Amino acid sequence: MRPDTHAKEGLAVTVLVSVGRHPVTGRSRRADQDARGVELARTLPGAEIGLLHAGRLDEGNEAALRGYLGMGFDALTLIEQPESSDALPALAEALKAAPPQLVIAGERAEQGEGSGLLPYLLAERLGWPLVSGLAAVEEVSGGVATVLQALPRGQRRRLKVRLPAIVTVDAAAPAPRQSAFGPAQRGRLEVSEAPVAADVEMAEWQFKPARKRPKRLKIVKAASARDRFKAAAAKAEGGGGQVLTDVTAEQGAAAVYKLLKEEGVLR
Repeated sequence: MRPDTHAKEGLAVTVLVSVGRHPVTGRSRRADQDARGVELARTLPGAEIGLLHAGRLDEGNEAALRGYLGMGFDALTLIEQPESSDALPALAEALKAAPPQLVIAGERAEQGEGSGLLPYLLAERLGWPLVSGLAAVEEVSGGVATVLQALPRGQRRRLKVRLPAIVTVDAAAPAPRQSAFGPAQRGRLEVSEAPVAADVEMAEWQFKPARKRPKRLKIVKAASARDRFKAAAAKAEGGGGQVLTDVTAEQGAAAVYKLLKEEGVLR
C-alpha cells in the first residue's frame, strides 16, 4: 500500500480512489481527480500512503484500479460492495479501524451519482474537518496541516487544518503521472469484507444517458439601418448566436449601403 521510496514512519495518508469513465469512449479508467489526489499524496515527504476503494470487482474495474497501482504502489485495499450498496458505512468503518491522519479524495465521482457529497458525509460521520478544492499541502507539523485551497480565477487561500482531516482535490491539484504497466500488473488488490448497507434512495432512481439540450437563440429586432448592420456583422460570443427577423435580403443590402454612405465610405 506504500511506495517503496517513502519512509516506513511518517504521515499516514489514505487516498480514496474510484473507477472513472472516459468522457468520449465511456470505458472504465482511473478517475482523473482521484489520480490527482494520489499524485498530491506522493508530494508529501515521508508519507505512508494507502489506497482504498469500496465497490465491486470485475474485469473492467480491476483494470481501472490497477491504473492507480501503476503510479508506484504495491497494493490497494478493496472493500467489496455490491453495485446497489451505500459505500459510506463501509468506508467509515475502515477508516475508524485504522484511522489515518489525512484522507484525500476527489471532488466527485465520474460514475454513479457523482454528487460530490461522499467526502462531506464521511467527514460528518467521523467528526473530522474537511477542506475542499485543495491545490497543495505546504507543510504538516504538530498535528496541523498548512494547505492551499484553490479559488476561482486562479486565486489561492492558505488555510491551517487540524489533523485528522479530509481534503478533496479537483483540476487545481498536480497532474497525475503516467501509470506504468509493469507495476500495475504486479500490484496486489487486497480484498476485505465489510457489512453491506443497501442504498434505499438510489434503488428508486431511474438512470438514462444525458442529452445535450439545444440553446435558445436571442432574437434581435432591428429598428434602424445601423442596428441591422451591427446585428449582421457582429461575431457571436460564447458559442451563441442571434437571429435577425423581419428583414429581407434586399432590405439588408439597402441597410448596408445606406450605412456605408452615412459613414462616408461611399460617395
